[in-house]
Amino acid sequence: MSEAIESYWLAVPQAAIDDLHRRLDQTRWPERELVADWSQGAPLAKVQALCEHWRERYDWRRCEARLNDLGQFKTSIDGLGIHFLHVRSPHPQALPLLITHGWPGSVIEFMQVIGPLTDPVRYGGSADDAFHVIAPSLPGFGFSDKPSQTGWNVERIAAAWAELMARLGYGRWVAQGGDWGAMVTTAIGIAKPAGCAAVHVNMPVVAPRPEDLETLTPAEQASVAATKHYQEEESGYARLQSKRPQTVGYGLVDSPAGQAAWIYEKLSAWSDNAGAPEDVFSLDDMLDNIMLYWLPAAAASSARLYWESFPSSRAGTVDLPTGVSIYPKEIFRPSRRWAERRMTNIIHWNELQQGGHFAAWEQPELFVRELRECFAKVR
Repeated sequence: MSEAIESYWLAVPQAAIDDLHRRLDQTRWPERELVADWSQGAPLAKVQALCEHWRERYDWRRCEARLNDLGQFKTSIDGLGIHFLHVRSPHPQALPLLITHGWPGSVIEFMQVIGPLTDPVRYGGSADDAFHVIAPSLPGFGFSDKPSQTGWNVERIAAAWAELMARLGYGRWVAQGGDWGAMVTTAIGIAKPAGCAAVHVNMPVVAPRPEDLETLTPAEQASVAATKHYQEEESGYARLQSKRPQTVGYGLVDSPAGQAAWIYEKLSAWSDNAGAPEDVFSLDDMLDNIMLYWLPAAAASSARLYWESFPSSRAGTVDLPTGVSIYPKEIFRPSRRWAERRMTNIIHWNELQQGGHFAAWEQPELFVRELRECFAKVR
């Protein structure tokens, strides 16, 4: 892989699809859970239904063609091949937008927002709101290369993303992210690389100070309770991935049912749904995302980002213009007064009524509106 920008064309061998089907056919299932809810994990019947759809009706070639049609590229940055989508707007005044996914997501999260962002006129908007969209796959995720040495933490990724934007010839750009993408985007904001005019996150990673806990507003009380629930009930995956990512990888790389259940359970827990992820995502959409972990065998390599970044991510303030969108079912929902201590130049703050952790995927229209309103202030 050279430092040149090279077109990337997906053509997964049929043998890989046949192997997936064989493994699904030979799945050894556990007994069903002993409760009537998700408190022991993803219910057996739900995972079996997802895998049955995967085996019998899911069409990877549809997703493959969609990604190829958008425009995929790879380039080597800091010794690692980085896969990214690059969709240019037809409008010459478009603002370059670097948008970063997290775990257990992928560039699939952005499929419904790329069109409205790049060509707003076609979707009833104004050309003044147009963006060129650059959506890289995190190292070890999707079709980016897997690091062969330690050191790829969020700060290193932020530096690589800045190099990517420079290599694409963008002298002025903005950045956005959620989950790990929010942490990478925050690291970009702290580093202030040449050309970055503003950042936006939909999961600001900030916490209250001990003295804040004595004067909590009702909304802050709810935020503290949600964080407590996450730490006690939802964070076991992160503990495993940050401490033993290699061990986690063996079962998930070998078993499609295991990989599907690992992601499916988080799609349920973290989205704004009425009791199941199918309330928000179609089976095909969920499987498109799961395939970007299954095909490249990325369970261990993606989990290593937790190992790399949890103990070492540096603190710092963001004084670039910053936008924040808080969705009601997000994992962390800090108050503005907490966020302002780390983000000292907030130009956009909005607390929405719908949506969860996968903002662009769950609520594409709201997500697009948030980015338009935020970045209109720095165009």
